[in-house]
Amino acid sequence: MTVISTTPPPVKADPNLFSGPPCPQPVVPDSAPEDAAAMAHGVRMRDNPAEWAFVRLSKMIEAFEAGIDKDEEVAASIVGLPGDGTMRIEDVGFWGPDLIMFFGKNGDGKPVRLIQHYGQINVVLNVAKKPEDRPARRIGFQLNELVEKTNPSA
Repeated sequence: MTVISTTPPPVKADPNLFSGPPCPQPVVPDSAPEDAAAMAHGVRMRDNPAEWAFVRLSKMIEAFEAGIDKDEEVAASIVGLPGDGTMRIEDVGFWGPDLIMFFGKNGDGKPVRLIQHYGQINVVLNVAKKPEDRPARRIGFQLNELVEKTNPSA
């Protein structure tokens, strides 16, 4: 008996599309400790436009957080986000050379991840009340600390 498959063969990308240097891994909040050296190397890559945007965003978030109440956290208004369009920002990352990532929760406490091209970043920083069960988080300091630790001349 002959079996005829109706499933088409998998499509394979042209290997020439992947020539050149490998794409760096993203720098994200939940990267494993063994990736720390690679992350540090990635943050030192100053020819990376996404990383430059990350460095500047971290400084702007830290400055914004300096002026909010102890019971508030930085949030962002995002067009197209369900509900009131507010996202509580928990962390920021980048995937060079071109993507910026915002990690957080929406008004219902559901996880939200916003991925944008560094040339299209339009984020309105605002404030949201912190949850009652924990102190307010200040991510700007943590982001800037990463930048300083990996490249003190930033």
